Amino acid sequence: MDWFRQLSGLEIAYFVIACVGTLLLIIQIILMIVGAESDADLDTDTDGDGALDSHTDTGVSLFTTKGLTAFFAIGGWTGMVLLSYNINTGLSIGVSVAAGLVAYVVVWLIMRAVVKLQENGTVDYATAVGKCATVYVSIPPKRSGRGKITLTLQGRFTEADAVTDEEERIPVDGEVEIVGSTGDFFVVKRKKAD
Repeated sequence: MDWFRQLSGLEIAYFVIACVGTLLLIIQIILMIVGAESDADLDTDTDGDGALDSHTDTGVSLFTTKGLTAFFAIGGWTGMVLLSYNINTGLSIGVSVAAGLVAYVVVWLIMRAVVKLQENGTVDYATAVGKCATVYVSIPPKRSGRGKITLTLQGRFTEADAVTDEEERIPVDGEVEIVGSTGDFFVVKRKKAD
């Protein structure tokens, strides 16, 4: 503990900032590994009704706890190293702030790239028009009822309701072509033999 007593005020500030930033960074990494982390914030209504509005940060905000943690951890340790080499105080502050900002921007860019990798899980039925499918539950004629079809849509196996305008029932295991989509079901016709 003698080394700590020998530190200047600026070195102590750098050390405390670096340790707190590093500790928070380690906690965030552990929470991320176990799946319990979320970059969230809490808004409160100050008009006196006590309502809390908590929401998760689903976009990539410029101000995130991950970015701030990286800024303080990298900036603090950079300042400590520079002062240990007897670098000018003003220069060490400038370089440590710059290093922290670089870390902040790198984290922001990484988070932005990760968000772009996320896929929207909504199935767009309109993309199925023209595709072939297999009848899973027979389809009654002239839209008198719904049957079911199976197909691969947007990279996943999907089961969906289907109707037909044809005069005869389309049996199970029949091959159909999707000619339209209306809301939550498809309009199909028998697939012509090749």
